[in-house]
Amino acid sequence: MVRGDRVDGIEYARQVNAAADLLAMEVPVAEAARVPAVRYGVSVRQAHRYVEQAVAQGRVAVPEANVVFTVKLPGSLAEQVRAHARASGATVSSVVAQALADYLRDEAGRWQPPP
Repeated sequence: MVRGDRVDGIEYARQVNAAADLLAMEVPVAEAARVPAVRYGVSVRQAHRYVEQAVAQGRVAVPEANVVFTVKLPGSLAEQVRAHARASGATVSSVVAQALADYLRDEAGRWQPPP
């Protein structure tokens, strides 16, 4: 998804991977930058950055899309999460996602489904 003039992680990965695919087909670097510029409507300069990234690290993992997941929390807990996010320079979403992932990973060995 394009936000202003920046692409999100999913689109970035797709464009780097498209460049990596062209390079794997032995398309010259200059041409590998022109093709994505036309295909994705980006400047040749930006497409060249995708090619440079593909040269440096090859294909990249496409991140999973985020979805809205609304929960109700006690106000004091919500404020603690916000304060932690501010202090660590992270977003509230990333703090909550990491906390839930850690909790679910730690509980995986202990959780038993109901009979």
